[in-house]
Amino acid sequence: MAGVRIDVDTEAPHPAFYRFLTSVVVPRPIAWVATRSPDGVDNLAPHSFFTVSCVQPPILQFTSVGRKDSLRNVEATGEFVINLAPEHLFAQINATGTDFPPEISEFEAVGLTPERSSKVKPPRVAESPVALECRLHSTVDLGDSTIVLGQVVHAVVDDSVVIDGLPAIDLLRPLSRLGRNQWGGAPVVRTIDRIRYADWPGHYSPPLGRHKP
Repeated sequence: MAGVRIDVDTEAPHPAFYRFLTSVVVPRPIAWVATRSPDGVDNLAPHSFFTVSCVQPPILQFTSVGRKDSLRNVEATGEFVINLAPEHLFAQINATGTDFPPEISEFEAVGLTPERSSKVKPPRVAESPVALECRLHSTVDLGDSTIVLGQVVHAVVDDSVVIDGLPAIDLLRPLSRLGRNQWGGAPVVRTIDRIRYADWPGHYSPPLGRHKP
């Protein structure tokens, strides 16, 4: 049974509509971003506004809501590493979201191992199975946030999470962010082939009970 539609004020004072958006745009993958300050302090923080922006060249983007250490370090050095946020590191990933002062390294504070990167100065997270080393492509300022776009210049993956040459979702077990203070674990996976238009007749019919306005 359908419920009553509730209109939501898109101009509500922050963080009211932000909380609504982050409860609807779910699940969100997590960019676990490692940076290094000009003074040589390694920073690590989770960012849940994260996606692929371009395939060739490979460009990723994450959004900094406000001016955080990750953003300041990227602007100053032009480099960062995006590490996969796996389920078994849930407590550490959440802890790296603490507002530590810039002179404290989250790696040391939460007990993670910095691993030397191949092509950039910020370290990788040794405990994470995937790391994507990036150089800054550009930034875009939007209101109170900044989109950071980085070109992937090197990638590594642990062989323990690879099947048939590709990382396997059931071995990666990535975390995601949901609404409120909720996190999502490894997803339920279903497989279905995309239907080509040439094959459309006979390959698709609307599900039974589909709502018709």
